[in-house]
Amino acid sequence: MRKFNVNVNGKTYAVEVEEIGAVEYAAPVVQAAPVSAPAAAPKTAPAPAPAPAPAAAPKAAGAGDPVKTQMPGLVKKLCFSNGASVKKNDTIVILEAMKMDTPIVAPKDGVITYSVNEGANIDTGTILCTIA
Repeated sequence: MRKFNVNVNGKTYAVEVEEIGAVEYAAPVVQAAPVSAPAAAPKTAPAPAPAPAPAAAPKAAGAGDPVKTQMPGLVKKLCFSNGASVKKNDTIVILEAMKMDTPIVAPKDGVITYSVNEGANIDTGTILCTIA
């Protein structure tokens, strides 16, 4: 154990720290004298960092009747591809909620257009897809 005095906001605390394993000591840091730029040298601003790529937004729902979720959860699986024909009561999405997989079924026959992606966390009332 090594003992240290630590000063925090004007109060001094005595602490003990256990040393585990070998310790490599770094050379002391020596601060260099400030260097002034020549008077004739123009000052340039640092180059701005490139902007991060925007996150992919969920696809907009297509025309047709929206299918909304009744609970929050994780979109585990989209059972069809966009533009596929579905029949009434086909499982169109598997939603994981509270460690259980819940199938979401098509309310009618039609062509499906998803508005969420697999792996998305969604809230109650989120439009999963439209069926036209």
